[in-house]
Amino acid sequence: MSLIRSKWTKPERAIHNYLKGHKIAHKMHPRMTGSPDIIIPSKKIAIFIHGCFWHGCKNCYKQPKNNKKFWKKKIENNKGRDRKNSRLLRKNGWKIKIIWECDIPRNNNALTMRKIIKSLKLKNTKYKRYD
Repeated sequence: MSLIRSKWTKPERAIHNYLKGHKIAHKMHPRMTGSPDIIIPSKKIAIFIHGCFWHGCKNCYKQPKNNKKFWKKKIENNKGRDRKNSRLLRKNGWKIKIIWECDIPRNNNALTMRKIIKSLKLKNTKYKRYD
């Protein structure tokens, strides 16, 4: 498991590239309570990009055949942490958006990406670099 990335995964890079290409100000992996993957500070939107296996997607998750007890506990702990983090951010005035790995097109389909970004309601957001 040490080879599995926790940051800058393919789905995260796809969303980042789309936001950057459309000049939408955002910050990747900010050090803040709740640890969202992306934030859009001007709109107070926190985006979590969930991997289907690690966060137990209702459509895609298949429980491993080996070591079932360990994996069930691991996934349930991840879901509990997700709920806690979302609650903390909402309490601090952030809007939460969860994007599932299976919803992000593998072939950079612009129409699907537009639908995902449109769901964030980001009209009139200017590009500003946060580093």
